[in-house]
Amino acid sequence: MTFSFPLCKRSLLWVAFAVLATILCSIGGILWPTPVLAKPYFEDGYLGLTQEELRQILGTPMAVRSRKAALRVFSYYTFPDWEKYFKNLVSPGNGEDVYTYVRNGIQVRYSFSYIPDLNEGKTIPTLYVQRCEIEFSPAVPIEQIPSLVPEFIPPTEQTAPTFRSNLWILIFKGPPSPEANFIVKEQGKEKLSWSLAYQMFAINGIPDTLSVETPIDRLEITTQSLQIVRTHQRLTHEPTLNPYSLEFQKHPPAPSPTIKSVPQPHYED
Repeated sequence: MTFSFPLCKRSLLWVAFAVLATILCSIGGILWPTPVLAKPYFEDGYLGLTQEELRQILGTPMAVRSRKAALRVFSYYTFPDWEKYFKNLVSPGNGEDVYTYVRNGIQVRYSFSYIPDLNEGKTIPTLYVQRCEIEFSPAVPIEQIPSLVPEFIPPTEQTAPTFRSNLWILIFKGPPSPEANFIVKEQGKEKLSWSLAYQMFAINGIPDTLSVETPIDRLEITTQSLQIVRTHQRLTHEPTLNPYSLEFQKHPPAPSPTIKSVPQPHYED
């Protein structure tokens, strides 16, 4: 009896401690609720994340830029200056987080634009990644982009929906995401399907004969609708072969343009 009584008393103390810990955890969960974490809509790993989650992954932005109207003209700020003063002068989500890296001798600059959740009723709404823009300096060939951008894993199927214009190449990848319409501003977006899209731009234009050596200045990871492209944008989006497919790589390189000689004048003696 002298042995069992202390043992029982110790067991009761442990039970009481466990109950108290459970109660405290429950109260803590009420007072400090676990935040609801967003998740990316697609395999790129970025679209749909909150600004806070993106910064946890990539760290503090190296700079912040704001766009002037609809033009590709930006003002760049240091992160401390943006947080202290400039972000209070513009609407929520107007600032784009900027991260710059040097890979294989190429400057690769990421810029993330956001869309605010205006339905929250907060003074400072939660921002969600809407688009990831990646710029190359200098321009790089199409075939080199996957080695410079780990998040860019283009489809290799010949049937991957691919379109082109005189300035860009657009590639769709993977199935649509029902949740992705949250970061879309298109009117009637609920009636459409939204998919991961890679759009590659060339400042000097896309040549008539596309090749893996075609230089690209900018890659945008976006959410677009294949339905809109096929129904409303037929005149501006010309279907073409996926440049990352095996069938495309089997094509011979584009012939070099023929250089015409300058005609020489002939004079009578």
